[in-house]
Amino acid sequence: MVDLQTQYQKLKPSIDAGIQAVLDQSSYINGPAVQNFQQQLADYLGVKYVIPCANGTDALQIAMMALDLQPGDEVIVPSFTYVATAEVIALLRLKPIMVDVDPDSFLITPEIIEKALTPQTKLVVPVHLFGQSADMEAIMQLAEKHGFFVIEDNAQALGADFSYSDGRRQKAGTFGHIGCTSFYPSKNLGAYGDGGAMFTNDDEIAAKLKMIANHGQVRRYYHDVVGCNSRLDSIQAAILLAKLPELDNFAAARNQAAEYYDAALGKLDWLEIPKRVSNSNHVFHQYTLKIKNGQRDALQAYLQEKGIPTMIYYPVPLQNQLAFQHYVDGSLSLPVADQLCNEVISLPMHTELTEDQLHFITEALINFTSN
Repeated sequence: MVDLQTQYQKLKPSIDAGIQAVLDQSSYINGPAVQNFQQQLADYLGVKYVIPCANGTDALQIAMMALDLQPGDEVIVPSFTYVATAEVIALLRLKPIMVDVDPDSFLITPEIIEKALTPQTKLVVPVHLFGQSADMEAIMQLAEKHGFFVIEDNAQALGADFSYSDGRRQKAGTFGHIGCTSFYPSKNLGAYGDGGAMFTNDDEIAAKLKMIANHGQVRRYYHDVVGCNSRLDSIQAAILLAKLPELDNFAAARNQAAEYYDAALGKLDWLEIPKRVSNSNHVFHQYTLKIKNGQRDALQAYLQEKGIPTMIYYPVPLQNQLAFQHYVDGSLSLPVADQLCNEVISLPMHTELTEDQLHFITEALINFTSN
């Protein structure tokens, strides 16, 4: 699914030099590499503050802690997403309100959000799933109208551009009160261990994020709030520094692979290729098909026999997870999420896919109908 070794070999001189610099400096926590990375990422995103942390889940949790939400406050979250998005809501004793998504883009929409709003809605968490942005222009207009916070889960769409209706462009993850991302190794910008970050343009929120991530302290041993310990270490920052200048090239390589898949598979009537939304480009963290003939699992088994890896993101929607039954009304019906979990399958997608590999994968899919 991901070829990190080949990518490393291409970037080996800069990655090795960055790691060696950290070892020479022996500044492993919040060292120069961390400071440099957070500034370069802020410049890339066009955002005022980047606050690194230990992983993407921590980023979401710290972001929610910084907004002074109260137990029982409602947080709207798509049901078709990774568990971390909702997990931190429950951990903070907030109430996850799970909603459906658009069946073609897999994204939460302003219309879905508006229908789920109540006087108890304090936060909405759009997930920029698989590599493209939700409609953040309209979502932020809703937030201003109804007075709720927005935290963007941008773990899968770092580098994607959203286009306003007037043509202006802005990076996904920089619209909401806070944006969050993960640097898990398989992400488009991946470390060689865990890592994450939060983004904001708000001075007060930035100060809270920094404080909470550092044991609730601004000055050492003086703790103003209950916080946590969540840091991006210097070695991971050095690796990310070497990769950040290549992020747009990574997206271009992923799009080239996606275009090959599109051309080879787009005419097959038993599957649907990924839809591109009109107001966001796609950085293809995943290339996800919908299998319409009820043969998704059979297709996965067939491809496995051919030596072709696939993944199902996600096999169970959040509203059906045992961990969240306490929050789910028995009458809750999210048919799109249910359907997607039975239809989606993701093909190999990374920066190092060769034309031979893409040909092998697509030929196997084309030939599946004859089996």
